[in-house]
Amino acid sequence: MDKAQQAHLIEQLNVVSFPTLGHFLEDGFADSQLRAMVRGVKLVGRAVTLSLRGADAIAVNQALALLQPGDVLVIDTGGDLRHAPVGAVTSCAARCAGAVGIVVDGVVTDLLELREAGLPVFARGTSLLTTKLHGRGDSPINQPIHCAGVVVRPGDLVLADDNGVLFLDLQTASGVIEQALASDRAEPQLMERLCAGEPLAHVLSTHQ
Repeated sequence: MDKAQQAHLIEQLNVVSFPTLGHFLEDGFADSQLRAMVRGVKLVGRAVTLSLRGADAIAVNQALALLQPGDVLVIDTGGDLRHAPVGAVTSCAARCAGAVGIVVDGVVTDLLELREAGLPVFARGTSLLTTKLHGRGDSPINQPIHCAGVVVRPGDLVLADDNGVLFLDLQTASGVIEQALASDRAEPQLMERLCAGEPLAHVLSTHQ
């Protein structure tokens, strides 16, 4: 898939209802405990991955330095639900690099500031305890990671909104997008028919 095709696919994904994709896909959906910290957002971008070890803030900074416009920083904390690797400064740095969001399989901090800044951030919760400038040097960047039950590879598509988070490779997304868009286009008429009193079994017999 060339760059023009990728750009068109991302445009389509920005239009489609993400729950509609759930009608046609089974894999790639993150654990439902991963939630939007900034409400009312919709995120489509490319994954830059970090497997964070030892609550090392320097590793987070190194991953931030790699971000390009349209990227999403995806952090696997290795099950650490105590130390927050993302806060106001991290969010600001990502936004200034052109990133479109951050996903943390763990916790974040500075919730009010994150919401004021508006950059989409997804996490399992919040904490006052943060990462430290350890400089361990053992946190892999842009390698496959496990995030909320899903294997995420660098360059995978990240789709997220108030309903949850979905990770897709380009081929899977391309293979389902037209079907999902068609389902979205059909939905208003289906609801009109239901509101008009048409029998539910008849209306929903062909709808996914």
